[in-house]
Formats: sequence, C-alpha cells, structure tokens
Amino acid sequence: MSMAVTMAATNAIQCLALPSKLDALSLSSSDSTRFASLSFSSSFSHNFFSRGCLSMSTIQRPIRHSVVCEAAPTKKPDSAAKRARQAEKRRVYNKARKSEIRTRMKKVLEALDTLKQKPDAQAEEVITVEKLIAEAYSVIDKAVKVGTLHRNTGARRKSRLARSKKAVEIHHGWYTPTPTVSA
Repeated sequence: MSMAVTMAATNAIQCLALPSKLDALSLSSSDSTRFASLSFSSSFSHNFFSRGCLSMSTIQRPIRHSVVCEAAPTKKPDSAAKRARQAEKRRVYNKARKSEIRTRMKKVLEALDTLKQKPDAQAEEVITVEKLIAEAYSVIDKAVKVGTLHRNTGARRKSRLARSKKAVEIHHGWYTPTPTVSA
C-alpha cells in the first residue's frame, strides 16, 4: 500500500509541474478499450491551465491508482457582453413601441387635417378622431409606464394631439375659447 501512495504522490508532483511540461501531455487509461487517450496540444493546454486554478484528487480503484487533474477557470464570465445583449433587446423593443406611437400620432394628425380641410364638416365627425386620439393616448401612456418614453415627452405628445383637435374645433366654430381675465 505504501508503494501505491508513493506512486500517487509522484504523479501529483508531476501534475503540479504541468505548465512547464505541456509539450507532450497525454493522459491515458490502462484499459484502452473503455477509455480513449486524451492528449492536448501545448498551446491549448498552456492557455487553458494558466487561466484557471488546478485542483487534484486521487482516485483509488482496486487495480490501480490514478491522479485526476481538473482545471477550473477562476474568472467570472464577462458581464459587459450580457449588458450588450440586454441593451440590444431593449433597443429593438423600444424602437417598435416608438414607431407605433409615431404611427398613431400621424393617423390622428392626418384625420384632423382632412377634417379641417373639409368645408362642410359636421361636429359628429370629431367622434371618430376622438377614438383615434384615445388609442394614441393609450399607446403613449403604456410607453411611459414601461420606460420607453420620459413622462414629460409623453405629456408633450398628448398635449400636441389635444391642441390640434382644439384648433380644428375652433376653425369650424364648434368650440369658442373663453377669454382669460387678467387681474
């Protein structure tokens, strides 16, 4: 038993000197039918083992003793790459949301423009435009809630739609603003 322990210690010392002897590293098993031999090129092994920590453990089997060397990287994966992936995912998501906001606003402004150009427009025609405005408001509010738009930007865009609607109502005479009283 003492000879087996000495062989294991000798193998352990040789495994610790691994970075200097990486030119012809070959780990093989005595039973070649069950396990294929493992060999590493010196460049791969040196780069791989120099980055991590080398741990050893002795495995005792009834017939032979073998030393197993494991290399585990000590460095954590790069978090900047994960941040880049997350930022790209958010960018695409926000781009779609902003595009929808612009589309809804454009539809409302075009509907208001055609209503303003129409000479015989009726006050009931504003109801269809108000539905479009309500949809645009909903999309803007959701974008602000999620964080795609700043709340002031959302308020400004909603205000722009409301002012445009009010301008059309004033143009046709459906709404008369009350004069402001100065003190």
